Amino acid sequence: METPQGAGIVKGIVLAGGSGSRLDPITRVASKQLQPVYDKPMIYYPLATLLQAGITEVMIISTPHDLPKFRDLLGDGSQWGIGLSYAVQPEPKGIAQAFLVGEQFIGGEPVTLILGDNIFYGRIGLEDVVASFDSGAYVFGYPVRDPQRYGVVEFDRDGKVRSLEEKPTHPKSKFAVPGLYVYDGDVVNVTNSIEPSARGELEITDVNKVYLDRGQLQVQLFDRGVAWLDSGTHDSLLEAANFIATVERRQSIKIACLEEIALRQGYLSHSALAASVAQMPISGYRTYLEGVLEEG
Repeated sequence: METPQGAGIVKGIVLAGGSGSRLDPITRVASKQLQPVYDKPMIYYPLATLLQAGITEVMIISTPHDLPKFRDLLGDGSQWGIGLSYAVQPEPKGIAQAFLVGEQFIGGEPVTLILGDNIFYGRIGLEDVVASFDSGAYVFGYPVRDPQRYGVVEFDRDGKVRSLEEKPTHPKSKFAVPGLYVYDGDVVNVTNSIEPSARGELEITDVNKVYLDRGQLQVQLFDRGVAWLDSGTHDSLLEAANFIATVERRQSIKIACLEEIALRQGYLSHSALAASVAQMPISGYRTYLEGVLEEG
């Protein structure tokens, strides 16, 4: 499928709200997006996805209780050469509510939204979309064994999108829509035009349906080598940690190391990273970054 042509995107939103009830009792202390996934807080992974795609202005949306913890952890983003801002989601009213909370941040410009508990590994192609996106909506598809847990996309024989359903009892396909979405600046108006679902939420699937009805929705299936980990349950959190640990040990790399990504992307100079590393406590993370600096 061709990538839409346009001016590109620099803005992203990480939605890190919700109660994390499925992870109780560990989320009584901190939100699920602050829980460790092997050697890094969960939120590092969606941030890494945005940074690797060239997105340098990011808003973190979370609860009134947890937002100060995210601010303490991440700061203003200058340590990675990016800009971070924060906004409160007073109560969880659906994924699409992020566009209303972040309306001023979006400012009528295209934006990428990623869920704070979604982890991607492999080349997902977001950087290509971000570099040339202009209008409409662009989402992804991923085959799963339990599509009834997700928003599901159905294709016709020609590969065009036929329908979208939110957590259907009888899914029409095995392709789920992961928590990664790209929209033009009209997404705020679209969100304002939809009605809350039966569960009282502004469903992201309903936003996507509006773009589908307009003929402005594109869906790209991930390549077979891509891993998508939704770490919202105890089992999936453990699975994600084990996956990250295995890859890091086998390849002698760190996945979602924000400092390394910032250096490779040119957001951060070698000298700035060296100064930052010198302030870090002695740890495996610091040792890894010292190796990155030695490599140049």
